[in-house]
Amino acid sequence: MQENVQDIQIEAKKLNFIYGEGTAFEQYALKDVSFKIRRGEFVGIIGHTGSGKSTLIQHLNGLIKSTSGELYFNGENIYTPKYDLRLLRQKVGLVFQYPEHQLFEVDVLSDVEFGPKNQKLSELEIEARAKESLALVGLDESFYKKSPFELSGGQKRRVAIAGVLAMNPEVLILDEPTAGLDPKGRDELFDEIIELKKKRDMTIILVSHSMEDVAKYVDRLLVMNKGELVLDGTPKEVFKQYKFLESIGLSAPGITYIVERLKKEGIDLGDDITTIEEARDAILEYIKRKDKNA
Repeated sequence: MQENVQDIQIEAKKLNFIYGEGTAFEQYALKDVSFKIRRGEFVGIIGHTGSGKSTLIQHLNGLIKSTSGELYFNGENIYTPKYDLRLLRQKVGLVFQYPEHQLFEVDVLSDVEFGPKNQKLSELEIEARAKESLALVGLDESFYKKSPFELSGGQKRRVAIAGVLAMNPEVLILDEPTAGLDPKGRDELFDEIIELKKKRDMTIILVSHSMEDVAKYVDRLLVMNKGELVLDGTPKEVFKQYKFLESIGLSAPGITYIVERLKKEGIDLGDDITTIEEARDAILEYIKRKDKNA
């Protein structure tokens, strides 16, 4: 099947980034990284600490410029001299890990309005965008006048995400958005992200250390190791290679190991199970088959 060029939103071609280039401390943070991300995809990026994940995502909205290579957004090379990087940062919104450290206004509504104010919009549109973005992340008008510092960790994350959404981006990049949250807060935040993707049909790029989260939510996984892109495929394709993942300091979701253990005990549920829900369904199907053949 021929690839439609218009479907490609982000394309990296042999991206390299070297810290301390030309010095005794020269070190590759990215090495010949190439990939394409299609419009509307939900892509996960995983890798051990120091693998280049955070460096990579900061390239995607122009915060860091590569040492060499090319990076395209909607078919345009962002490294051409007259490219508008300010506009790119509005189109590709980045929410950093622990984004609550980015909150600084006196109240929640003012904080979310900060980005749109830099887009030279009318006061009415700025307020409308801020309120709509807060509604998208599940925060109603009772939060508008609260200080961001009075909120829970999960609520602060939502405010930070709303602040990026208010700029009406085409791509939302989330760097470890659930770090430090309890399981309930994590589930609630992911529910909001999935709902948001449906409503806005956005491209979402998620950096995460949780194999369970990426297995459950993303369409595709990029695996980084020592600055190189070493795997690129669906979660099922990637987690089938759990032995390789272990060799680079990662793992598969916990359920993968349980399914493998069951297989050794003679209970074969299949080899493409990556979530608890899939395991549950496969076990029920297995029991049904056994009862039928009994």
